[in-house]
Amino acid sequence: MRKEKGGPWIRMCAIVLYPTVKLLARRVNKGPKLPRHGGVLLVMNHVSHLDPVFDAILVHNNERVPRFMAKASLWKVPVLGKVLVGAGQIPVYRGGDARESLRAAKESLEVASKGLEQGKLLVIYPEGTITKDPDGWPMASRTGAARLALANDVPVIPAARWGTRALYDGYNKKFRPFPRKTVTSVLGEPIDLSAYRDQPVTAQVLREVTDLLMGRVKELLEQARGEHAPEGFYSPVKAKQNGE
Repeated sequence: MRKEKGGPWIRMCAIVLYPTVKLLARRVNKGPKLPRHGGVLLVMNHVSHLDPVFDAILVHNNERVPRFMAKASLWKVPVLGKVLVGAGQIPVYRGGDARESLRAAKESLEVASKGLEQGKLLVIYPEGTITKDPDGWPMASRTGAARLALANDVPVIPAARWGTRALYDGYNKKFRPFPRKTVTSVLGEPIDLSAYRDQPVTAQVLREVTDLLMGRVKELLEQARGEHAPEGFYSPVKAKQNGE
């Protein structure tokens, strides 16, 4: 099979991002290589707004074209919007009310599924935003990744990355390029979802699969950090109720 081609926009992004990432941090990659061909769902943790930059390089180093699901408002940003369109990224629309939000989310998932069917690699952050856990561990996640995983018979690969929040802490608006940081990425083996594929896609099944995916991500994050993770997943709602 031929190597996947990213086109001129991906080449332009590579020209800009590779030296930028090299300047910002030393990259350490661990784990197996990504599949060279065919649809792949890459499930990752999210700790900084810089994550997509480093994750794109990780995927590109594996000779794949990185594609992300990102909030649609980014498509309105001058220059960036054209880059996102040209690079084939997937906008996630959010409606003004609950019904509109559900419809928009469904449409975004349909676009993502079509891409997986066409043999593309999709990077997804099930948390939906950078984690609110004070220590940077994954928080309770949305079920969109589980829906995609169950609807498409493609490798579902967990991965974790650590070090980007030391560079840029989005919640505290702190950018600390010096001293030069280390960003460690760990790729895992494909997750076996055969036990779930013949089951009806219920809310319970989606939650179980979501927690399975993020549980594997958390295990890989332990390797990246060299620390043991806490039990369960951080819940911003529970933390607020407890006055944390």
